[in-house]
Amino acid sequence: MKNLFTHKMRGRTPLEIAGIIIVGTAAIVGLAILFGFIIMWLWNWLMPDLFGLTTLTYWQAVGLFILFKILIGGCGSGGSSKKSKECKDDSKKTDFSKWKHYDKFWKEEGDELYKNYKERLANPESEVTGESESQE
Repeated sequence: MKNLFTHKMRGRTPLEIAGIIIVGTAAIVGLAILFGFIIMWLWNWLMPDLFGLTTLTYWQAVGLFILFKILIGGCGSGGSSKKSKECKDDSKKTDFSKWKHYDKFWKEEGDELYKNYKERLANPESEVTGESESQE
């Protein structure tokens, strides 16, 4: 029986583990009830006056919360699915592997290209006439 709980529950008695499970379940249920009432209160306070919509019951507010969580939950689910890991990686990290040749390029060609760019900005007419001459 000791080998069942190896990492976080090591050294805890089964009674303590049962207490943690009961308190955690009660906290989740309490937060769900609280969110339902908050959504119902905010909806019934704002939506009828602003948009002329009807008021919500508690269960409609809970359903609305679940619907919004499904539709706009996005990447914050914390699940271990492959999709959520990819989304978290893509949204918070920048790929700098494309920049590995940047310093060498800037030393070899950057100053010259920058000067050409500044000249084009200073003389936009000469660029247009140069293009039309080359096309003829």
